[in-house]
Order: sequence, then C-alpha cells, then structure tokens
Amino acid sequence: MKFNNAITDIPGIEVGQAQDDEALTGCTVILCRKGAVGGVDVRGSAPGTRETDLLNPINLVDKVHAVVLAGGSAFGLDAASGVMKYLAEQKIGYGFGGNRVPIVPAAILYDLGLGKSARHPDPDMGYAAASTASAGPVAEGNVGAGTGATVGKIFGMAGAMKSGLGTASLPIGGGVIVGAIVAVSAFGDVLDPATGQIIAGARPAKIGPVKLGGEGLFANTLKVMNTPAGRTILRLATGGNTVIGVVATNARFDKAQATKIAQMAQDGLARTIRPAHTMLDGDTVFALATGQKKADVSIVGAYAAEVLAQAMVRAVKAAQPAGGLPAVSNM
Repeated sequence: MKFNNAITDIPGIEVGQAQDDEALTGCTVILCRKGAVGGVDVRGSAPGTRETDLLNPINLVDKVHAVVLAGGSAFGLDAASGVMKYLAEQKIGYGFGGNRVPIVPAAILYDLGLGKSARHPDPDMGYAAASTASAGPVAEGNVGAGTGATVGKIFGMAGAMKSGLGTASLPIGGGVIVGAIVAVSAFGDVLDPATGQIIAGARPAKIGPVKLGGEGLFANTLKVMNTPAGRTILRLATGGNTVIGVVATNARFDKAQATKIAQMAQDGLARTIRPAHTMLDGDTVFALATGQKKADVSIVGAYAAEVLAQAMVRAVKAAQPAGGLPAVSNM
C-alpha cells in the first residue's frame, strides 16, 4: 500500500477541498461514504459547530458520513448543507422512515479578518469540495479550511502570520493506522514539539513608544500576555481564533471510545500551540473510526495526539504568504 502521509491513508477516508483564493476562505470535507463511528472534543471557549450533540455517546446515531472544516466563522457552517446534498444524491445517509439522512458534523474557524469578509463558504462550495473528494494525496497550506488561517494574533492581524491546513498519518502496528487533518488558526504561537521552539506566531510590535515582544523574530505570546500591556490587550480582545481538525483510524471503536480518542488528540494540540484552549479560541477535534482493525483505545489515542501535532507543524510550514502576512516559508 502506498502511503501519502495523509489522513486518506485510512481506508474509507476521502478528502475534498474548495476555496475562494480572492476572499481567502474555504472548506475541507472529510468523507466516509460507508460511515464511521464519530466522537468530538470541544476544548476552546469560542467554538462554532454543527451536529456535535449527536456525537455524545448517550445519543442514538453512532456513525457520520462526513465532517466539514470551514472558514467563514458561523457563516461557514452553511457549507455542510452542500455536503449533505452531495451525499443524498449518492444515496448515502442514516436510514430513517424510508429516507436517508446524511450525518455531517462541522466546525468553523474565523478568517473574516483576512481577504474579503463578505464572502464565505456556502452550500455550493461544500458541494464542490465533496464532489472532488478522493483517497489520494491531500494538498496542504493555503487550501480548503486553511486558506485564511492565521496564528499569533495577540497584537491583531498586523503582527500575525499566515498558517494553513496540514495532514499526516502514522502506521502503529498490526495494520492499524492513525491519521489527522487540521486547519490551524490559533490565537497563540505554534511550536515544534521536537524542539520546543516557536516556528510561527506573533511578531514583535510597537504600540506608541512601547516595543513589545523583544528583539527576535517572534514576540512570544505567553510572555507578552503576562505583561501590563498584554493584560490590557487580553481584556479588550475578542474571539476569532481556533484550531479545527479530525483524527481518524481504521480501528474498531464505539462512540465513547472515539470521544476519548478526540480528547487525547487534543494533547497534541496543546503541545504545539502556546497558549492553547484560551477563552479566545474555539479548538475542536473530531475522531472517526472506520472499524476494520482491533486496537487498544489508549494506544490509538496516544498516537492520535502525536499525528495531530505533526499535521499542525506541517500546516504552518506549508503555508504561503497571503493577505499581507508572512509565512514560515518566506522568513
């Protein structure tokens, strides 16, 4: 089997993407045509989501047919309607009363501060992304939900950096594979977990006569937050940041176990984003289990955190400058 180092290395998982390169927004669709057991963990305090309640283990439906990651803030949730339309045409969905209803949870990130804020992912864009989904290589960087993604926003967009979308996969033995796909648009800085060094984030800024953030390439958001100026900024700041992603495996789990995997995967987010899960972020991670292999939930969850962290690093390294913001690729 050829590996693409992508979430599509999981049998039964496909990815389709569409974006508006002028408006700097887009959506990414993770399709599982035969259904996959789903779980979700919402860890940030400013989320924008759809159909996450049905993933609660106490609720009836246990399989989803797609997950949508989109820009456009709450407007972007409309993209899921286009994905539902596509799946319904393919006669894919939860059987109920002689009908088939596609189950399509979604999460969004805020990218209205970059590009043209009057245009957002909509049903047409969601349909286009779903109709191009495949099990092949996945484009990274300024594509899909990562088209308008940014990081390091304690000083606002003027001090931020361009981020994007990334994916990765890990075979963990016994034929079990764990994969991830993620759009990184965090308030904080992105670290390489292997070195602990910031690789993308807030750049030093000057507010009046005061220079904030030292002399290096990066201001270090955590340190800035704990200064008098930083505390003032936080009091005035609003939401508009989030990391949204999906981890998937070909192992067999129920909804409670899939939810645990989503929770454990958030550890990878916390290793990579500093600070993570703030009041200004909407961090949301879905988990999908396609059910071909037997595996231990703790092992899969631990590797889900590892592969999500890898995908996040790839997201910022693959990003290109856009909207007047620099990226890792040109610094």
